[in-house]
Amino acid sequence: MIAHIFGNVAEKFGGAIIVDVKGVGYEINVAANDYDAVKYGDDVKFYTYHHIREQSQELFGFSTLAAKKLFEMLITVQGVGPKAALSILSLDVAENVRNAIANADSAYLAKASGVGKKTAERVVVDLSDKVGLPIVYKHSSPAQTDLNMTDEALEALIALGYGLTDATKALEGISPELSTSERVREALRG
Repeated sequence: MIAHIFGNVAEKFGGAIIVDVKGVGYEINVAANDYDAVKYGDDVKFYTYHHIREQSQELFGFSTLAAKKLFEMLITVQGVGPKAALSILSLDVAENVRNAIANADSAYLAKASGVGKKTAERVVVDLSDKVGLPIVYKHSSPAQTDLNMTDEALEALIALGYGLTDATKALEGISPELSTSERVREALRG
């Protein structure tokens, strides 16, 4: 599997980005906020999900590991494929989408292209207990929380299977001055 891609943005079109990695171009489908954030020539790193079907292979990319993990949870829901999951993640930043699921806001999720009311309700029922505790949020602004979603130690703990709430608690009291690996090690000991 392709876990991540680091390279230079060569092209952008229709919700996809081509990342040039030493002369090889990888077409990566990304959420709207990631698509809008990158410019031609930028060096980028995307965590990727490699989707293999009988007739095709596709890469789905995410600027944060938390977004990738949420995507992987979304595609476990019956009726939600990779395109629909990416559409849900295109509603807002991953943390706000996670909050909408935790707060059982199926009407908000149903606004995603290709996601109907019943599918949105199924997402809430299947995932609301898996995404962590709800946090008060607004859809159009960053989440109202002191969580740093660019914290690599937090993302590493989530990648190891911790929920967002548990990962945050595990990192409480650990100095942010330590390296990422030291912070993760301390959190795992605690």
